[in-house]
Amino acid sequence: MKPGEDDAFVEAWEEFVTWASTMPGSGTFRLLRNLDQPNTYLSLAPWESFEAQKAWRAQPEFADHIGRPQSHCEDFESSGYELVTEVTGN
Repeated sequence: MKPGEDDAFVEAWEEFVTWASTMPGSGTFRLLRNLDQPNTYLSLAPWESFEAQKAWRAQPEFADHIGRPQSHCEDFESSGYELVTEVTGN
């Protein structure tokens, strides 16, 4: 995160995921802040399928929408993950 731009980033991220949440197959978007490195965030969202996520990223306006929160970051990495396993507690 660029120094002093945390609030602007969070606001831009909320605008971005508000748009993203209108896409078919999107889930609940969450933004986490690293407690040990408060200028580091992790954005998570489950998608109905990889194809739904891929279709979202292929939208012509995707670059413009993601560029807004990106502009507040010194470093920005986008990755896709798949669930390998999970363990449920009591």
